[in-house]
Amino acid sequence: MMDSVPDWLTRRAWLSPEKVALVDTIADDTITYERWNARVNQTAHFLCGEAGVQKGDLVAILARNCVAYLDVWFAMNKTGGVLQNLNWRLTAHELADILQQTPPKVLVYDPAFADRLPPLRRALPNICWISLEQALEPGDLTLAARENHPTVAPERPPLQAEDPWLICYTGGTTGLPKGAVLSYRAVTANAVNTIISWGLSPDDVTILNAPLFHTGGLNVFTAPLVYLGGTSIVCRGFDVDQTLDLLESGRVTVWFGVPTMFVMMQNHPRWDTADFSRCRFLISGGAPCPLPVFERFWEKGVEFKTGYGLTEAGPNTFWLPPEQVRTKPGAVGYPLFHIELQIVDENDRPLPPGEIGELLIRGPHLFSGYINNPEATAQALRGGWLHTGDLAMVDEDGCYSIMGRIKDMIISGGENIYPAEVESVLHAHPAVAEAALVGVPDEKWGEVGWAAVVPRPDREVSVDELLAFCRERLAGYKIPKRIIFCQALPKTGANKVDKKRLREMLMG
Repeated sequence: MMDSVPDWLTRRAWLSPEKVALVDTIADDTITYERWNARVNQTAHFLCGEAGVQKGDLVAILARNCVAYLDVWFAMNKTGGVLQNLNWRLTAHELADILQQTPPKVLVYDPAFADRLPPLRRALPNICWISLEQALEPGDLTLAARENHPTVAPERPPLQAEDPWLICYTGGTTGLPKGAVLSYRAVTANAVNTIISWGLSPDDVTILNAPLFHTGGLNVFTAPLVYLGGTSIVCRGFDVDQTLDLLESGRVTVWFGVPTMFVMMQNHPRWDTADFSRCRFLISGGAPCPLPVFERFWEKGVEFKTGYGLTEAGPNTFWLPPEQVRTKPGAVGYPLFHIELQIVDENDRPLPPGEIGELLIRGPHLFSGYINNPEATAQALRGGWLHTGDLAMVDEDGCYSIMGRIKDMIISGGENIYPAEVESVLHAHPAVAEAALVGVPDEKWGEVGWAAVVPRPDREVSVDELLAFCRERLAGYKIPKRIIFCQALPKTGANKVDKKRLREMLMG
């Protein structure tokens, strides 16, 4: 890749001006690359002229998915600004703590989050405020003012591959989320890796309903398809009926979701009649996906597989060829083209095939570090490898499987319990809609597994029945010591099960 950074949308508008870039389900609009480039040029002129954005300035955004969000992101590529994604699921107090550590020059907000703004205004009295719609306070700018600006590209500062493009915050399960700095080099390398390893084409169409504050919404398909000239269908968020409508329409060829989304689809009344035959593949990521979820898609003839990634690495890392989806169920596959991997023990010594250890990653798609956190950066990137904190295993063929998070692994009486394995067994029971396992302290064993189970509304099941089901399929030490029924599992902003909150809930 070249050291200098091109203007992505200008190049794409030159190469495929009439190709549909975005389908806006919120405004019921279809936007070509030529038209999208013009509106992003206007956004860039507005941000530079009226908000004073210069190269290196942070532009924070607090909004749900919309085309304007994407406009601001790609305007950074025209201005040299850095997008600072904010998780709208966080409280005002959490957001204020994050922003005070790394103050932006501008905060773009959706008026729907008006309740979060007063504490942020007090914490950040000297920044520029821009509303996506109507301004909430005197002095706030509105993005509508960009319409008065030119549609041609602004004069652009020179950008290099190592310059930051965006800051994505990690899950923050311990303390404040850390801001992972993603450079142009990292975003471009992930796009290249994905396109050439996953076999994407300009004809591919995806649903963008994962949150844009999360790397999954930004970089699993969105950035790679812009790089390639594909199409994203922009949705406000995940809605089961809307997703089923789009998948059945025949327009969608590829789609990424987290396991919770796929479980919700399979629990929906439309599941039995849903037809996904026009979709090339669906890929699950963000958390281990139970095997029964795979099998229900396979029964419908859908090429459903699991992926793996994290904010600090791409996030796309693996690909499992179609012919191995069923022969290596649950495996994430082989490293993408420009990626190196290692599995190591607790002393960072490489492990042979068949042994479980920590997954290390190296390649041009890695993040640059955590903003204003050199200690965490040094720890994560020690020895030149990203230490993921995830447990993995590679087989003799070089195919990888993810076993779960190191911190989620339960050590009970000296035996390792991998929650994903137990959860997969629980999901196989016909009366179980969702299940999750967490470790809790135990005087005798040190730690034991407790399971939270959400029953299907049309089925009855008892704790004894589930325990008997587990005994037939799991070694004794893996069987949950308690099973607790609940109406729903707590979720993070990216729709993953929040195990920290779940543990607190079960022990509370």
